[in-house]
Order: sequence, then structure tokens, then C-alpha cells
Amino acid sequence: MTPARAYALAALVFGLDQLTKWWIVHVVRLEERFTIPVLPIFSLTWVENRGVSMGLLTADTEVGRWLLVALTATIAAVVALWIQREKRPSEQLALALVLGGALGNIVDRVRLGYVIDFVQLHIGRWSFYVFNVADAAISVGVVLLLAAALFERSATRKESP
Repeated sequence: MTPARAYALAALVFGLDQLTKWWIVHVVRLEERFTIPVLPIFSLTWVENRGVSMGLLTADTEVGRWLLVALTATIAAVVALWIQREKRPSEQLALALVLGGALGNIVDRVRLGYVIDFVQLHIGRWSFYVFNVADAAISVGVVLLLAAALFERSATRKESP
């Protein structure tokens, strides 16, 4: 993978995230309906997430909102630079997922003051956090980066005398 392809993948993730959120707001009108059961383990559920992953670092004020935008934009900029310098295609792929997801959530926070989350996985009364396409892309990207780091470390230890 080249940096250009990684940026194209990030743009695709961003576009898919924004398209699904548009569909949830304008076609499904989930904000008015709050929740729609789809499968026994899956519902569409409206959540206005004012924090970051899993509701951490909640920004309840305008100052907090813009600090969170600045923090996540800085992280996105670092990831964008990292893509340019990264030589391993698997890491470029993972970083592209993180970048595309981060940009999708940043746009929500700037436009709305919160991130639209709507995918809810649940079993009975137990529920996983409600998330969106951007969150899923970020999570997969981070897991891929962690796996690469762990396997690289294991391979390095085996090669050492």
C-alpha cells in the first residue's frame, strides 16, 4: 500500500461514516424514534456522544467541546503524518482506518457538538456501547496496530540469540 492509497482508504471510511449518519438522521429519522430493533442482538439506537470512545472525556461545555476537537484533530494530524512515513502496508492500512474514523467523528463534533452513534449490540439486558462506522474503523485500526506491534516484538525476540 502506498500513502496515497492509505489516504484514499481514509477518505472512503470517512465518506461511509458520514453517509450512514446522514441515512440515520434523514431517512431512518432515528432521533425521533430513539431505537429500532433489527435483530435479537442488534438495534439502531440514537445516542449523542459528547465524549470520546465509550463516553470517556465527556465535553459538556463549549470549551470542552472545542478542546476535544483540538485534541482529536491533533491526533488525526499525527496519524496522517505517520501514514506518510510508514513503510509497512499493514500498518498503513490500520492507520488509514484510524484516520478516516477520526475525521468522521471530528466533523460531527464540529457541526453538531456531539458524535452520532447508532449501532447497538446487545444480548438480553446486557448491551455493548453504542457506536458508529467511524468508531468501528478506529477500533479495528488500533487492534491491527497492536497486533502488528506484538507480533513484531515476538518475531524480534525469536531472531535474537
